[in-house]
Amino acid sequence: MSKVSYYTEEGLKKLRNELKQLKDIERPRASQAIAEARDKGDLSENAEYDAAKEAQGMLEMKISKLEEVLSGARLIDESKLDASKVLVLSKVKIKNQTNGMEMNYILVADGEADLKSGRISVNSPIGKGLLGKSVGDVAEIQVPSGVMKFDIVEISR
Repeated sequence: MSKVSYYTEEGLKKLRNELKQLKDIERPRASQAIAEARDKGDLSENAEYDAAKEAQGMLEMKISKLEEVLSGARLIDESKLDASKVLVLSKVKIKNQTNGMEMNYILVADGEADLKSGRISVNSPIGKGLLGKSVGDVAEIQVPSGVMKFDIVEISR
Protein backbone atom coordinates (compact mmCIF):
# COMPACT_ATOMS: atom_id res chain seq x y z
CA MET A 1 0.00 0.00 0.00
CA SER A 2 1.54 3.28 -1.04
CA LYS A 3 1.59 6.31 1.20
CA VAL A 4 -0.68 9.18 0.11
CA SER A 5 1.15 12.48 -0.45
CA TYR A 6 -0.35 15.77 -1.56
CA TYR A 7 1.32 17.80 -4.30
CA THR A 8 0.84 21.03 -6.15
CA GLU A 9 0.29 20.82 -9.90
CA GLU A 10 3.89 21.98 -10.42
CA GLY A 11 5.30 19.34 -8.05
CA LEU A 12 3.29 16.54 -9.65
CA LYS A 13 4.40 17.60 -13.13
CA LYS A 14 8.04 17.60 -11.98
CA LEU A 15 7.70 14.02 -10.65
CA ARG A 16 6.09 12.80 -13.87
CA ASN A 17 8.79 14.45 -15.99
CA GLU A 18 11.53 12.84 -13.90
CA LEU A 19 9.92 9.40 -14.32
CA LYS A 20 9.58 9.94 -18.08
CA GLN A 21 13.27 10.94 -18.28
CA LEU A 22 14.33 7.81 -16.39
CA LYS A 23 12.18 5.46 -18.48
CA ASP A 24 12.66 7.00 -21.92
CA ILE A 25 16.30 8.08 -21.78
CA GLU A 26 18.19 6.55 -18.86
CA ARG A 27 16.77 3.00 -19.18
CA PRO A 28 17.79 2.57 -22.86
CA ARG A 29 21.19 4.10 -22.04
CA ALA A 30 21.72 1.50 -19.28
CA SER A 31 20.71 -1.34 -21.61
CA GLN A 32 23.14 -0.06 -24.24
CA ALA A 33 25.98 0.03 -21.68
CA ILE A 34 25.27 -3.60 -20.73
CA ALA A 35 25.22 -4.66 -24.38
CA GLU A 36 28.53 -2.91 -25.06
CA ALA A 37 30.16 -4.49 -22.00
CA ARG A 38 28.80 -7.95 -22.94
CA ASP A 39 30.35 -7.65 -26.39
CA LYS A 40 33.80 -7.28 -24.83
CA GLY A 41 34.11 -10.93 -23.95
CA ASP A 42 34.21 -13.18 -20.90
CA LEU A 43 31.46 -12.06 -18.49
CA SER A 44 32.99 -13.81 -15.46
CA GLU A 45 35.92 -11.36 -15.39
CA ASN A 46 34.26 -8.33 -16.95
CA ALA A 47 34.13 -5.51 -14.36
CA GLU A 48 32.55 -3.16 -16.88
CA TYR A 49 29.65 -5.59 -17.33
CA ASP A 50 29.18 -5.94 -13.56
CA ALA A 51 29.20 -2.16 -13.13
CA ALA A 52 26.66 -1.69 -15.93
CA LYS A 53 24.36 -4.36 -14.43
CA GLU A 54 24.61 -2.72 -11.00
CA ALA A 55 23.85 0.72 -12.48
CA GLN A 56 20.82 -0.76 -14.24
CA GLY A 57 19.62 -2.27 -10.95
CA MET A 58 19.94 1.09 -9.20
CA LEU A 59 18.06 2.79 -12.03
CA GLU A 60 15.23 0.24 -11.91
CA MET A 61 15.00 0.71 -8.13
CA LYS A 62 14.76 4.49 -8.58
CA ILE A 63 12.05 4.07 -11.25
CA SER A 64 10.11 1.71 -9.00
CA LYS A 65 10.32 4.10 -6.05
CA LEU A 66 9.16 7.03 -8.18
CA GLU A 67 6.24 5.00 -9.56
CA GLU A 68 5.25 4.15 -5.98
CA VAL A 69 5.35 7.83 -4.97
CA LEU A 70 3.27 8.78 -8.01
CA SER A 71 0.70 6.06 -7.30
CA GLY A 72 0.04 7.68 -3.91
CA ALA A 73 0.28 11.28 -5.14
CA ARG A 74 -2.83 13.43 -4.97
CA LEU A 75 -3.34 16.90 -6.41
CA ILE A 76 -4.32 19.55 -3.88
CA ASP A 77 -7.38 21.65 -4.64
CA GLU A 78 -6.28 24.94 -3.09
CA SER A 79 -9.77 26.47 -3.37
CA LYS A 80 -11.11 24.05 -0.74
CA LEU A 81 -8.43 24.67 1.87
CA ASP A 82 -9.27 26.58 5.06
CA ALA A 83 -7.17 29.77 5.17
CA SER A 84 -7.65 30.26 8.92
CA LYS A 85 -5.44 27.29 9.85
CA VAL A 86 -2.00 26.14 8.81
CA LEU A 87 -2.40 23.36 6.23
CA VAL A 88 -0.48 22.03 3.25
CA LEU A 89 0.35 24.94 0.88
CA SER A 90 -0.16 27.54 3.62
CA LYS A 91 2.21 30.50 3.61
CA VAL A 92 3.05 31.02 7.25
CA LYS A 93 4.83 33.89 8.93
CA ILE A 94 6.21 32.86 12.31
CA LYS A 95 8.14 34.72 15.00
CA ASN A 96 10.71 33.02 17.22
CA GLN A 97 9.84 33.92 20.84
CA THR A 98 13.48 33.58 21.93
CA ASN A 99 15.20 35.96 19.52
CA GLY A 100 12.27 37.78 17.85
CA MET A 101 13.35 36.66 14.37
CA GLU A 102 10.52 36.38 11.83
CA MET A 103 10.52 33.69 9.13
CA ASN A 104 8.23 32.90 6.22
CA TYR A 105 7.59 29.34 5.11
CA ILE A 106 5.32 27.52 2.70
CA LEU A 107 4.32 24.04 3.84
CA VAL A 108 4.59 21.51 1.01
CA ALA A 109 4.83 17.75 0.43
CA ASP A 110 8.16 15.99 1.05
CA GLY A 111 9.12 15.90 -2.63
CA GLU A 112 8.67 19.66 -3.06
CA ALA A 113 10.57 20.79 0.04
CA ASP A 114 13.41 23.27 -0.57
CA LEU A 115 14.61 25.23 2.44
CA LYS A 116 16.50 27.76 0.30
CA SER A 117 13.24 28.91 -1.25
CA GLY A 118 11.33 28.76 2.05
CA ARG A 119 9.42 25.58 1.24
CA ILE A 120 9.40 23.11 4.14
CA SER A 121 7.89 19.67 4.35
CA VAL A 122 4.72 19.12 6.36
CA ASN A 123 6.55 16.08 7.78
CA SER A 124 9.52 18.09 9.07
CA PRO A 125 9.57 18.91 12.81
CA ILE A 126 8.66 22.56 12.14
CA GLY A 127 6.01 21.60 9.58
CA LYS A 128 4.38 19.12 11.98
CA GLY A 129 4.45 21.69 14.77
CA LEU A 130 2.73 24.32 12.63
CA LEU A 131 -0.04 22.16 11.13
CA GLY A 132 -3.49 23.00 12.45
CA LYS A 133 -2.42 26.22 14.20
CA SER A 134 -4.20 29.54 13.74
CA VAL A 135 -2.99 33.16 13.86
CA GLY A 136 -2.10 34.03 17.46
CA ASP A 137 -1.36 30.42 18.46
CA VAL A 138 2.02 29.39 19.82
CA ALA A 139 3.69 26.41 18.17
CA GLU A 140 6.01 24.48 20.49
CA ILE A 141 8.42 22.50 18.35
CA GLN A 142 10.78 19.85 19.66
CA VAL A 143 14.27 20.27 18.19
CA PRO A 144 17.53 18.52 19.15
CA SER A 145 18.54 21.44 21.40
CA GLY A 146 15.20 21.54 23.24
CA VAL A 147 11.81 23.14 22.61
CA MET A 148 11.43 26.22 20.40
CA LYS A 149 8.34 28.43 20.61
CA PHE A 150 7.01 30.29 17.61
CA ASP A 151 4.12 32.75 17.42
CA ILE A 152 1.92 32.31 14.36
CA VAL A 153 1.84 35.87 12.94
CA GLU A 154 0.15 35.40 9.57
CA ILE A 155 -1.38 32.67 7.40
CA SER A 156 -2.13 33.10 3.71
CA ARG A 157 -2.54 31.08 0.50
